[in-house]
Amino acid sequence: MKKIAFWALSLLLGLNANAQVDKAYFKKLHSKRVESTDLVEWKQFGPGMAGYCEEFWCHPTDKNVIMMSPDMFNTYGSWDAGKTWQTIKDCDGDGKDLPRIRKFTFSQQNSAFGLAISGGGKLYRTEDTGRSWKLVQIFKGRFAELSVDPNNDEIWYMGPGDFWNVKANHRHQKGQSRSLPNGIIYKSTNKGQSWNKIQIGQYSDLDVGRIIVDPSNSNVVIAATNKGVYRSTDQGETWEESGNGLSVNRPRDMDCFFNKKAKKFVLYLIDQTAFEGRGKTVDVKGGVFKSTDHGKSWQNITGNLGVDLNKITSSAIRNKYWNSLAFWFQTDVKTVKTKYPELPKSVYSIFHRIQVNPNDKNEIYLSQNNKHDKAFLPGGAWKSADGGKTWIATARTGKYWLDGVDNDYWKSRNNPIGTNTKFAHLQPEMDSREESWGNRFLEISQNGTAYICLDQQVLETRNNGESWEQIDDNETEPGSKHWVGSGDSNLPGRVMLLETGIKDRYLLCSGEHGLWQTAPLGNYPDKMAVAVEQIEGQKNHGGAHSISSVAVHPNNPDIIYFLAWRQEHRGKLRKSTDGGKTWEDIATILEADNGSWMGLAFQNSLMIDPVNPDNMYFCTTKKPISEVHGPNADKLTRGGYGFYRSFDEGKNWELSNNGFHKGASIRRVIMDPDKSETLYAAANDENGALYKTSDKGNNWKKVEIPSEIGSVNNVFIDRNTKYIFISCGNEKATDKGCGVWRSENQGLTWTKIFDMPFVWQCETSPINPDIIVANAALPPRAKGNSTLNPGAYLSLDAGETWNKINNNLGQIDRITELKPDPYREDIFWCAQKGSGWAIGYLKGTTKGWSEK
Repeated sequence: MKKIAFWALSLLLGLNANAQVDKAYFKKLHSKRVESTDLVEWKQFGPGMAGYCEEFWCHPTDKNVIMMSPDMFNTYGSWDAGKTWQTIKDCDGDGKDLPRIRKFTFSQQNSAFGLAISGGGKLYRTEDTGRSWKLVQIFKGRFAELSVDPNNDEIWYMGPGDFWNVKANHRHQKGQSRSLPNGIIYKSTNKGQSWNKIQIGQYSDLDVGRIIVDPSNSNVVIAATNKGVYRSTDQGETWEESGNGLSVNRPRDMDCFFNKKAKKFVLYLIDQTAFEGRGKTVDVKGGVFKSTDHGKSWQNITGNLGVDLNKITSSAIRNKYWNSLAFWFQTDVKTVKTKYPELPKSVYSIFHRIQVNPNDKNEIYLSQNNKHDKAFLPGGAWKSADGGKTWIATARTGKYWLDGVDNDYWKSRNNPIGTNTKFAHLQPEMDSREESWGNRFLEISQNGTAYICLDQQVLETRNNGESWEQIDDNETEPGSKHWVGSGDSNLPGRVMLLETGIKDRYLLCSGEHGLWQTAPLGNYPDKMAVAVEQIEGQKNHGGAHSISSVAVHPNNPDIIYFLAWRQEHRGKLRKSTDGGKTWEDIATILEADNGSWMGLAFQNSLMIDPVNPDNMYFCTTKKPISEVHGPNADKLTRGGYGFYRSFDEGKNWELSNNGFHKGASIRRVIMDPDKSETLYAAANDENGALYKTSDKGNNWKKVEIPSEIGSVNNVFIDRNTKYIFISCGNEKATDKGCGVWRSENQGLTWTKIFDMPFVWQCETSPINPDIIVANAALPPRAKGNSTLNPGAYLSLDAGETWNKINNNLGQIDRITELKPDPYREDIFWCAQKGSGWAIGYLKGTTKGWSEK
């Protein structure tokens, strides 16, 4: 057992059995922002990304600076060209800063200065190259674009709208699926300190997707909107339509190339793919265009982008085409098949992004989103190397390209064949399917490196699209499938089981990416890192993806059980008898009449009786507070809420709620460490309570707790002292009994030791009861000072004093699990709602967690 460093021991004041809450410290937490101490430094570990990312941006003058804002409300920066990432959220704020940033933009005169706008209208400012950001203004409505004059960083433009909402805002022949009341842009002439509204056109539902200031003449500004291209010659004060030459004039994206020495400025635009009936088939309009006269007119450079669908034998691709056609004509598939039964000989997909290599005006990339947009052709990204004369599918992934059934056709187009994309743990899943995922963004850095996001991984190409490789994970050794994340996780981190019968094997539950275990680092140079290996999920086609709770057999560590709350195998108990190599469903406990990708019912506290392992328990929670993916199903068609038990190794289950108050929401259940037939249950509804059973759940009785407590979110028993800890509080911060309470006499009396408005969890170290961690969440429905200082807290003296320890945690408002290490006193573990997992090292620690 590794001991705490001497300087840390000096902080300990000794265990005070009657310790009261540190009122002075918590009064400060309740009244003002408190900075985290340097007592613990957190380090995120894998897997990297593992989620969708639509916004990814490269600095215009510093090739090493990249920003990204994935969809789980975490935001990251890299200052080494994407090798490593750090959260840029304020670790001592409320956790709500920098949410789903739509655009990062930096000055070209001062590389440290930049602005960022969120989709919800929050404007942020940085003066240290994106390492920290300050909220400067909040605008009403939705926002999609932020641009700066490349010659004068006093002048900024901002575009309202929902232009980039690829999941919900789709274009059809009559308009689009989502329109918002806007017809303006915003302009600032003082670096974003104040803004003026300027009308564009006569539309009230104008979405502004791109604003480009001509670097050769700042008076000229070009805007790509859902109503067409607009152009200004007086720095955005007045605007005129400028779509001359465009076949549809409904741009999806726009980019530019500028050679300062040659004074060469070229605009590139992807126009909306539009279909028109022609006899028994359709013609296609739109495509790729460029402008060499500063946006006055446009020339078609679509070239050979069109594909002969008769040569594509994949039924999945053809079905996507029919669905796309039906959406465009706003009808159903049966109708369009009847009206236009012949497949077109030249058709291009629904492309939504365009980028040009800043070092080569002829190298142009396009991207399409096959999952969320109405795209249908293979190839996550397409490319032209000759200015648009010829095009190839340049990012090729999955079964369609692996099987090569249409290779002769692609060869006839001089298109490379086979796959050329490399993923981390997603590789087996990507290889098993045709291209049903979506490319979420497309970005090119100043040195010509192109980036895309296929499915849930960021890929880059440094060889002009010949091959693409993920940048989110580092493999410890080639072929090991042990991954160390680069720090940009977008993973829903869930429950962590740290005692599994095998000392160095910790089990980690995730949303959407299955079950993981810690893995050997091998010769990996960073010994403070943590490597992980997926043992269920994408590595097994059809495996379970969203794991809610996990347990290990007390007598055989190779026997693992888990429950899933959504996606594949939801509502089932799944079992492995070979340490996670293979899995089978052994019970169906819950079902609901909603989509299988949706939430079912949240399941918590799966556990096995160590005296009689035939006995298993868990609970279903009616009022989820920390869960990741939406609410429970509206109605369960099988099963219910409360305490579940099984007496035949999990094959059959029954609800046993006798004694609970009506409508009780049981959030956590725990077993007495000395008497396995004795269990405690925490009820977190408005009539919250602590319950106890001495007969394996036959009958539950209330434990007397202080009357001011409204909701009990968690219960924990220290195995050494037998002290009971309950974590309390509600989403509105109106629970007068909030915080952490401790009983040193089996529930007869209680003392508050931690005072924050909404506490999800409190646990002690299994090897030192003086070490306590507490997880104070943000009360999302509260206002005022109740939203101050959420996050992770640590006491080294049994609750006498506390330390805020949020350093390098990006989602301190939504920590889903927080635990001391079971074998070392200088290590802590954390799971975040949308930033994966992190390991925390006590200050002064020099050995990595797995070093002997």
